[in-house]
Amino acid sequence: MLHAFRQVVRRELRMALRQCSEILNPLWFFLIVITLFPLGIGPEPALLARIAPGIIWVAALLSAMLALERLFRDDFADGALEQLMLMPAPLGVLALGKVLAHWLLTGLPLLLLSPLIALLLSLDLRTWQAVALTLLLGTPVLSLLGAVGVALTVGLRRGGVLLSLLILPLYVPVLIFATSAIDAAGMGLPYSGQLAILGALLLGALTLTPLAVAAALRVSMN
Repeated sequence: MLHAFRQVVRRELRMALRQCSEILNPLWFFLIVITLFPLGIGPEPALLARIAPGIIWVAALLSAMLALERLFRDDFADGALEQLMLMPAPLGVLALGKVLAHWLLTGLPLLLLSPLIALLLSLDLRTWQAVALTLLLGTPVLSLLGAVGVALTVGLRRGGVLLSLLILPLYVPVLIFATSAIDAAGMGLPYSGQLAILGALLLGALTLTPLAVAAALRVSMN
């Protein structure tokens, strides 16, 4: 089972590297949004620091959604998804491998870019640490929850709009607690409670979403 999981992750990363534009597009989108806000509202550090939590997490949420649709789309189109479902390893574990690859390509780059984000939005060291921690805990949840929506809509010809309607409400708790943590850090207040909730959301998503994705894929393929 572990071998099959590693093979899925390796295969997804290899395929993604052959289509670099699909990796870079969400990242460019994120950087453009973060860059345009200081240009649009002015370089005042206090104002930028005040609105930074919302800017960062709305941009991260939308950039994650840009890359979601291809999570199972290519496999569905070429028949690989059916072969994946026939493998002896549990389908949920294989789906978790695809989600991990998705996060490595979309969530991890955002985390690595967090120092640049802090510089652009005039964030201090403590606030940057909160940004990095919320991205570390929150972006995997975005990928896991998004995988459920993609699995439900993979067989639909125009599933993008429906995917947004299904997934965006599920993203709201992550958005609320992540922005609250960054806000509290900016004001010098403790934010461990918000991080604990994000960690609980991550553990819950890791436990439940592989089962949900497997069930949704079976429904979509029937």
